[in-house]
Amino acid sequence: MSEAVTKFKTSFKTRMLYSLTSLGVATPAEAINGIIAFYIVDVMNLPATWFATFWFFYTIYNAFNNPVLGYLSDRTRSRWGRRIPYILFVGLPYAVCFALLFTAPFDGRTNPVGLLLYFGIAIVVWEGLYTAIATGYYGLLPEMFGNYRERTDVAAKMNIFQTIALVLGAALPPLLASMLGWTAMATILAVISVIAIYVGLPAMFERKDLQTDTSYPFGASLKATFLNRSYLTAAGAQTMRFFATGLMQMGILFYLKYSLKVDSGLATVILGIAFLVAMLTLYPWRNWVANKLDTRRTLMLANGIMILGLIPMGFSPNIIFTYATAIIVGIGLGGLVLMGDVIMTEVVDEDEVKTGHQRAGMYFGMIGFLVTLSGLLVSTVFGLMMPAFGYDTLLEVQPATVELGFRLFLTVPTTLGFLLAIFLLWLYPLHGQRLQEIKDTLNAKKGEG
Repeated sequence: MSEAVTKFKTSFKTRMLYSLTSLGVATPAEAINGIIAFYIVDVMNLPATWFATFWFFYTIYNAFNNPVLGYLSDRTRSRWGRRIPYILFVGLPYAVCFALLFTAPFDGRTNPVGLLLYFGIAIVVWEGLYTAIATGYYGLLPEMFGNYRERTDVAAKMNIFQTIALVLGAALPPLLASMLGWTAMATILAVISVIAIYVGLPAMFERKDLQTDTSYPFGASLKATFLNRSYLTAAGAQTMRFFATGLMQMGILFYLKYSLKVDSGLATVILGIAFLVAMLTLYPWRNWVANKLDTRRTLMLANGIMILGLIPMGFSPNIIFTYATAIIVGIGLGGLVLMGDVIMTEVVDEDEVKTGHQRAGMYFGMIGFLVTLSGLLVSTVFGLMMPAFGYDTLLEVQPATVELGFRLFLTVPTTLGFLLAIFLLWLYPLHGQRLQEIKDTLNAKKGEG
């Protein structure tokens, strides 16, 4: 992407501390995405169909609280600003509630109703807290960092920490749980989360001219959002990306246990390889791809690389081969995590030009709405596919067909998700001259020439 080099308007310390908070926000969320299904279904023995049914309705709640809290964030007026209160006051209860999810006093074999009630209440509370803190945090991104190169630099730093969060939240828990137990594992991650959130908080600031920008009505806000082609294509692509990666995270433990017939704890190694490669490729993606192409083409390329890494897993004869495919997946993941937030800042910028209001909370809330709905697809695919292949949590020994089932679960629907993401990115209109016009208009508005 051709753009004159612009000096950073924030210090290295500010960019680094802001990015550090993403470690605290993301670590519990990655654990929920990656291991909660395995913990509740395979460890605590909740029937898979019960889990899938609950997850369907939970995801609807999860989706709809995103735009509501995003809108409230845009309209919040306090001595701390619009976004910061959601980080300041939610960080601690967010981490505590996460730890409680892994202290279930019931077992699905003897009391499945008790287990479902405990789990259901705890995760509904946790999700509301997550949405509040994430909306506040990500809503600050386009406000604190105004130009493309600064945003890609912050995105690289954020996603280094988020990749560490992936390792901590999705890769390490099986190993930590086998050594210390599930409750101790969750407590350790909760402590890490709290420290990262509150160490990074002092570096955050808000633009004073936006702190009173609270007048946009909810109905008009929804209409302006859902009639925005840029939002619909970007959010749709992100939804398909999270659908595919959600299937990967949910399926990897089952795939290792039932398809490759190895210790499910080796998920730590496979995910660790993918996440480490993703982290190491963030700045190469930024410097050699994103800053030479643009957000749209970078994300299309990254989705394509994910497909190249995933398909061979369906034919993997052993764990060594799977380690090799994890390297390719990691390269693609690096591009996805780098640019996922950047594309939404472009949508926020375009909307500010159109409406005269900076509505980052609403847009990050609405992307959360659609991305969360991808969880419906994930749970539906799981709930339909695996019983069809004979998977039953109450069986001591699973039938042979389960091996093929989890191979297909990990590769076929994921590939379709990434292909749909590429198609939607092809339709995304913010590139070339159109994107440059938006940047010029916002720079003139801010008096930057």
